[in-house]
Parts: sequence; structure tokens; C-alpha cells
Amino acid sequence: MSEAKLRESICLLARSLYDRGLTHGSTGNISSRTEDGGLLVSPTGTSFGRLDPARLSRFDAEGRLINGDPPTKEMPLHSAFYDTRSTAGAVVHLHSCHSVALSLLPDNDEDSFLPPLTPYAVMQLGRVKLLPFFVPGDPAMGDAVRGLAGKRAAVMLANHGPVVAGKTIEAACNAIEELEATARLALMMRGLPAQALSPAQISQVVTKFDVEWDT
Repeated sequence: MSEAKLRESICLLARSLYDRGLTHGSTGNISSRTEDGGLLVSPTGTSFGRLDPARLSRFDAEGRLINGDPPTKEMPLHSAFYDTRSTAGAVVHLHSCHSVALSLLPDNDEDSFLPPLTPYAVMQLGRVKLLPFFVPGDPAMGDAVRGLAGKRAAVMLANHGPVVAGKTIEAACNAIEELEATARLALMMRGLPAQALSPAQISQVVTKFDVEWDT
């Protein structure tokens, strides 16, 4: 994809997420690899509903900001995914309501934050790691992602929001939408006798779709 088309795609997808309430105000950030190995990143303090393709932060392949506005303060978080996952072509971070709400509850499984309620959550996300609370912009968030050694495509920052890496900008956006939808479903079913996927069913999905599902 040409850089011009990638810039337009980033802004179009970000606007779609914003318009449907998956993030709000000036929250959230998004980035994608360019054909030359650089990055396009949403600028700091900007709204997903009003991103300007011409003002996206542009990094070269050496990680130097070469034009555009100053980038999101969450750059260490994005860089950690790109540095540890060779397949990462894009990273999206939202402040989506249902996933944040689920992270506030006391009995979450830190190693597998999302319950396996549907095959699509398994297919698009694998296991989602719940990370502890960090002050926004704290480089320690990036350190926590690096500590996963590239084994997770998605993490949930407690009291903050989800972060997902995908092969393309479209894949990353689709996956983070699936995370939010699954969190909403988990909240809807909380306290009810919901029947999640069995280990055998999960295994079938993992095998058929070649999903990363570490133990």
C-alpha cells in the first residue's frame, strides 16, 4: 500500500472507531508500518475522529521522527510490539468502555483476560494478557510488553484500555473490535450460567486457524 493510501486508511479506520464509541475525546492511538520500514503514528493529543493524514507523525526505519506532529506519548508501547513481534504491521490502543470495565473486576485471569466465549476472539486475539495499572505514558508499559517476548498479540492495560498488534492496520482494528465485543459479552453473561468454549473446542479453533495460544 502506498504511503498516501496508508495515511488515508489510518484516518478512515480511526474515524470509524471513534464514530462508534470505541474511543472518545483525544484518547487512543494508532500506528502502522510503512513500506520502507518506517512508521506512521497518530500525534499526541489528537482525536480519532479528526485525524489529518498530512499531520501524522512519520518515523524513518531508524526510529527518527522526520516529519508531522509530535507522536503519541505511548510510543514506548507501540515500539515494544514492533520490536518483539516480527509480524506486527500495525498497533492500535483504545480506551473502549466494556474492556476497561471488565479489567476493573477483581477475579480476572491475568494470563487469559478474555474468557473464550466465541471462536472469533480466539482466532483474532489468542490469549490476552492483563497487565497492571501504569500511569499513561509510562515507559514501563513498553517494558511489560517486552517482557512477554512477543508471545502475545494483545494486552489489556488495567483501568486503561486494550492494545492489539496485527499484520495490517485493518487486521489490528478488526481484532481490537473483537476484544471489545467479547468484553461486552462477558459482562452481559456475568453471573449467568454461560457456557464458554471447551478446551477441546478451543484446540480445534487453534489448530484450524493456526492461532498463537501459548500456555
